[in-house]
Amino acid sequence: MVVQQHGSTSGPRVRAAVVSVAVATVVTGVGGCGGGAAGGERNGDPTQSVRGAAERLVREGSSRARTSMEMASGGTRVTIHGDGGYDYREGVGELRVRLPQDAAGDEEHRPITELLAPGALYMKNRGAGVPADKWVRVDVTALTDGNLVTGGATDPLAAAELLRGAREVTERPETEVAGVPTRHFEGVVDLAAAAKAASPEQKGALAAAAKGFRKRQVPFDVYLDEAGLIRKVVHRFSFANGERKKDVAVTSTTLYRAFGKPVEVRLPAKRDIFAGKVAETRP
Repeated sequence: MVVQQHGSTSGPRVRAAVVSVAVATVVTGVGGCGGGAAGGERNGDPTQSVRGAAERLVREGSSRARTSMEMASGGTRVTIHGDGGYDYREGVGELRVRLPQDAAGDEEHRPITELLAPGALYMKNRGAGVPADKWVRVDVTALTDGNLVTGGATDPLAAAELLRGAREVTERPETEVAGVPTRHFEGVVDLAAAAKAASPEQKGALAAAAKGFRKRQVPFDVYLDEAGLIRKVVHRFSFANGERKKDVAVTSTTLYRAFGKPVEVRLPAKRDIFAGKVAETRP
């Protein structure tokens, strides 16, 4: 059951605070299916196979997802992990995102619960002045990266939708992902093309990303099983760090498994949305 909610907390103060969860860790904080031959249509066009992966995922309905986001700047690497489930037909998911030790201070940090919905990101256990029983809501279309990086985990549906803008696709030797035979493809995503071809639910966020990233070409690797389902996708983002005038490299990896199993996501009611000021977390 999905409970829709229409309350909102947005604006520069929220965006700055959200970015501090993931990006500022580096920027300011440091000095299912399976078996058989893989790949769907064996003689199919690799580019079309990759571009159709998002639609194939939606047809499957749901899955579990595991995310990893590694940020590197100035020779230092920080990795943020997430795990949860996604209902691709409804366009909603839930992830529990774990910050690395000392990412935002010396104390221990509870996992952040993130609810993903069309155009919105909800976070609980955000800290920094937010009551424990309240959620922070962010309009992802107002984020310069469309929440591809900001929340510390790329939305699993957005990660697939990006592939609609695949270019220069090359097929590599087959390999296994978690014991499942897969076809391995690599290429680059054109962010503007991905935004143009995206589903209505993802179009706003990807359009924001197409405008916000300095480099509009995003290298990727994707692994498709025999049914054409994504088992793993890796995107390599890069954006400018205005404070140190160096690029921050972000490698986002999403693993998909347990396809078709029911996923229930309950979005918070308006009364549960924090309406106050969100303090920015500094290391």
